[in-house]
Amino acid sequence: MTVSPSGAPKPANAAQAERKVTLYRNGSVYTAADPFATAMLVDGDTVAWVGSEQAATSIADATMDIVDLHGALLAPGFVDSHVHLTETGIALDSLQLGGVRSAAELLDAIARYSASAGTGGTVLGHGWDETLWTDPALPSREELDRAAGGRPVYLSRVDVHSALVSSSLAAASSLDGLDGCAGDGQVKRDAHIAARLAARKLPAGELRRYQQAALAEAAANGYVALAEMAAPHIGGVEDLRLAAGWNAPGRSGPAAPEILPYWGELAASEEQARSILDGLGVPVLGLAGDLNMDGSIGSRTAALREDYSDAAGERGNRYLSVDEAAAHLAACSLLGIQAGFHVIGDAGLDAALDALDRAAAEVGEQRVRAAGHRLEHVELADPDAIARLAKYSVTVSAQPVFDALWGGEDSLYARRLGSRHAAMNPFGSFYSAGVPVCFGSDSPVTPLRPWAGVRACLEHSNAAERISARAAFLGHTRAGWRAARYRNPMAGQLVPGAPASFAVWEVEELMVQVADGRVQSWSTDPRARTPLLPALDTGNDPVCLQTVRDGVELFSSGSLGS
Repeated sequence: MTVSPSGAPKPANAAQAERKVTLYRNGSVYTAADPFATAMLVDGDTVAWVGSEQAATSIADATMDIVDLHGALLAPGFVDSHVHLTETGIALDSLQLGGVRSAAELLDAIARYSASAGTGGTVLGHGWDETLWTDPALPSREELDRAAGGRPVYLSRVDVHSALVSSSLAAASSLDGLDGCAGDGQVKRDAHIAARLAARKLPAGELRRYQQAALAEAAANGYVALAEMAAPHIGGVEDLRLAAGWNAPGRSGPAAPEILPYWGELAASEEQARSILDGLGVPVLGLAGDLNMDGSIGSRTAALREDYSDAAGERGNRYLSVDEAAAHLAACSLLGIQAGFHVIGDAGLDAALDALDRAAAEVGEQRVRAAGHRLEHVELADPDAIARLAKYSVTVSAQPVFDALWGGEDSLYARRLGSRHAAMNPFGSFYSAGVPVCFGSDSPVTPLRPWAGVRACLEHSNAAERISARAAFLGHTRAGWRAARYRNPMAGQLVPGAPASFAVWEVEELMVQVADGRVQSWSTDPRARTPLLPALDTGNDPVCLQTVRDGVELFSSGSLGS
């Protein structure tokens, strides 16, 4: 569709008539093109125009689908920069353990679930957190056996870096003798990997069903793209191929958010990296994501410089050496693809940064910077580490809801780390130093609820690390596309020529929100021409009414009509 000198689009010609043209009007459009826009025209898969209600009236005609927004907000669709599709689907469909507050409650939940689910099959569950229990003592394998009536049991902790397993699953996956298996109910490290892979030996049809459930959940919450962090120790290459298959043109089934696939497998050389990529059978964006440098704070497997405050002598685990990580970074840099690691603790980050130095010495700093490497989580980073991240243009893929759940004075992080907890998740410091940042959920660790992530940035437990709603929103949208080095540089914004990928939200109030005058703040004067975002202090999150990707509807609540 062409545009007149006044900015309003001209009527479609005959060649364009076959494409669906939709005019959204009478709302609020979040766009840099016009902060006061109330209408947007979508021509096929592209944003054709944004502008005022008066202009919308002048261009509306019978050839268009016209959608009255009734004051709703139309904004770029969310991008979750770190998810696990199959795990999310399993968590949605399995035993929910986030609300249990003791081992006895957990065992009762297993017994009820086993009785209602019939016989056979593994009891899968997710979300327990013993730090919230009155008594943090965990159940034994034998107690799990009895509660499940002899069925195998796999229950992932909320951080998915350890799990509770029954005797039958331990035997089936040969856990005894593996690192991280102490003979009790909880398994970590190598033993956890083996237990998870054994529990997840599912038919392709069942894996696909779980992934489809996760994609439907994402679409219903305004997501248009998800970065899938697949890895050999999580679900194997079949999981990756199924996830990437949702992008296949012409596939059958409902439309879904775009998958941005990563594969977390270590390469020792350029040749091995190329061999890994060739063997996957599907294209990936990089050998990055959950290639673990360390573990998690909750399971005490994140690698720390000093002991855990609540476990003398324990400093977590580092799974890769500096030499291994450096070789991987160098190999990917030579291929021009992204490398990256899961890293949470400060000692883990030290190793990743030392590896970047070594890779730069081997292949050149410019190659390392140009590859666009990324690190997942990066929860403990001091000013020197942040400066080194900026030096190499490494993107930090962070999870704001981690701080909302576990940050603050009376929190899991405070118990595990003491005074060190205040320096965690330094979003404001990342932005100030010029470190590229994108945000995600790490679902199923935290739910697919993007506005909760935006709010967590605004309400960070450390006021010095808060960022504005605008910065947080961009980190959850456009930055996700950039972090994935997406082929269309206009993705994540609603301007003429950009992909028509957006969500429509029912909101209580729109406003300009700043973070105590700190990073990325701006004037609240309308003349600053800052687009408005939902007020997130009302007690209610915005409600998703519709999600559209490249002009195709992924989700509709049924509340929008012509």
